[in-house]
Amino acid sequence: MALSYKARKRWSLVILLIGLPLYIAAALFVVSLFDRPPFWLELIVYVVLGFLWMMPFKSVFLGVGKADPDAENDDD
Repeated sequence: MALSYKARKRWSLVILLIGLPLYIAAALFVVSLFDRPPFWLELIVYVVLGFLWMMPFKSVFLGVGKADPDAENDDD
């Protein structure tokens, strides 16, 4: 079932305001369980984790920054 524009916009806000900080805290916790790696390796780990969080939500964020396609156009 496809989400409407309003639903995608709401879910994207929930993901960004609640889910992303929780994901960052979880990533920091998991990385802190191990001995601190060299700086370059730690940077690569954080960059990879930064891209991994958004992959499942790609369809939610798609087109959210554009105008509502369902809104009536009053350009007459």
